[in-house]
Amino acid sequence: MRPPTVLTSPNHDARPSGMPIDMLVLHYTGMTTGEVAIGRLRDASAKVSAHYVVEEDGRIFQLVPEERRAWHAGVAYWRGHRDINGRSIGIELVNPGHEFGYRAFPKAQMSALVDLAAAIVKRRRIPARNVVGHSDVAPERKEDPGELFEWERLAGAGVGLWPKIRKRWFGGRSFETFNFGPDEHHQTIAQAQKNLVAWGYDVPTNGVLDARTMRTLVAFQRHFRPSNIDGRLDGETASRLASLLEQV
Repeated sequence: MRPPTVLTSPNHDARPSGMPIDMLVLHYTGMTTGEVAIGRLRDASAKVSAHYVVEEDGRIFQLVPEERRAWHAGVAYWRGHRDINGRSIGIELVNPGHEFGYRAFPKAQMSALVDLAAAIVKRRRIPARNVVGHSDVAPERKEDPGELFEWERLAGAGVGLWPKIRKRWFGGRSFETFNFGPDEHHQTIAQAQKNLVAWGYDVPTNGVLDARTMRTLVAFQRHFRPSNIDGRLDGETASRLASLLEQV
């Protein structure tokens, strides 16, 4: 991997003393071009930044030293922690996003990201379950890097995890028979909510498929079941979640 080009951003501060760097958060820029995005990430008045930006042609730019806290996650939560910026490294992938013409991530960009992310995960000893998208840590606000991002390819390179699909049972019924809609209440919903919490999300565990839980299910599906991101709790979604928990 070629060394990244350094384009310093003023938007960073000191990490909290003693806090580990144990997360990798992936974003898309959601702006018309990479140049525009980098300009904003380097604009002191914008008060946003990331450690790295990966262009569509595979070029990598470093805006903030890894030892410093970049301002990329905003109000967020993962596995009991809320200062996600303080414990994470943030990577922005140049992509117009859902607002400006969301599209697939080019091969050159993904190849560069795989190399960069694999090096970071190894160097920082980041647990696989802590490789997340912006939508995972802020499911009620964000949807990036989105359903076209190749999470399975990244996991295949040792960065993050991907569910292993097999038939499962709960309460004597196959998971595949479950399909709950909004505001339904059921013990299976409560179990799925507990599993979402165990994986890292912040949801109630009251057995009600409320709006917050459904938005979190959308985030989970964007990451682990991108072919169908309807926010409903069905057997396939529950099965994929259970598979991930078995891997940690």
